[in-house]
Amino acid sequence: MRQILRPRRGVIPGRFRDRVDAGIALADLLSPFAGRPNLVVLAIPRGGVPVGYQVAKALKSPLDVIVVRKLGSPGQPELAMGAIASGGVRVIDQQVVAELGVPASVIDRVATIERRELERRERMFRAGRPALDPRGCTVMLVDDGLATGSTMRAAIAAIRQRAPAAVIVAVPVGAPPAVEAVSRLADGTVCGIVSDAMRAVGDWYEDFTPTTDAEVADLLTRGLALTPRGMESAAQAHTQLR
Repeated sequence: MRQILRPRRGVIPGRFRDRVDAGIALADLLSPFAGRPNLVVLAIPRGGVPVGYQVAKALKSPLDVIVVRKLGSPGQPELAMGAIASGGVRVIDQQVVAELGVPASVIDRVATIERRELERRERMFRAGRPALDPRGCTVMLVDDGLATGSTMRAAIAAIRQRAPAAVIVAVPVGAPPAVEAVSRLADGTVCGIVSDAMRAVGDWYEDFTPTTDAEVADLLTRGLALTPRGMESAAQAHTQLR
């Protein structure tokens, strides 16, 4: 399945209440995937996990995280100049870097700091259990929105290294350039709202309170119970916590 883009213009009046509401709305768009064998949901922490949990619950799919860290621009930490992910993946937004004149040494310094945080979060979120193995599976990558798309592009590059059968990106809201860029890399893209007015993901949520590390860990533990029969091969890595 290639280039699945399902804008939801005019269906959602305004903003989402919170990430749970966004996840429920996104899961409704993803209903054709429900019960599909060898489907796994990988959410991007932290904000993508509450969204991903609702998607995994509706689709009856196992849930895990793929840890990605945004590389914030100097003086503008919310503006991503790139992102890193597990496996040594680094994605740089060359347009942002060029516009701000960021030297390579600064990018390397920020990436080193974020790499330490990425490794810390992987240890904490999984509490010692291995990552879910996506080999041969349809992997659904979920986040709470796409602004620049750097984080999701890093996630796609990281998961491609692990030989999935297909990669589907699913987000509640996204800016057109980011959705287009991600769609060129994914096997399918599902986005609830595609808006030219997109400036920041938080603008599309009434409550955009930061998701805590504890909430991520709790949702992942609850996500272990979502695995249906017939998914043993995809969920084998979860058995240590059963």
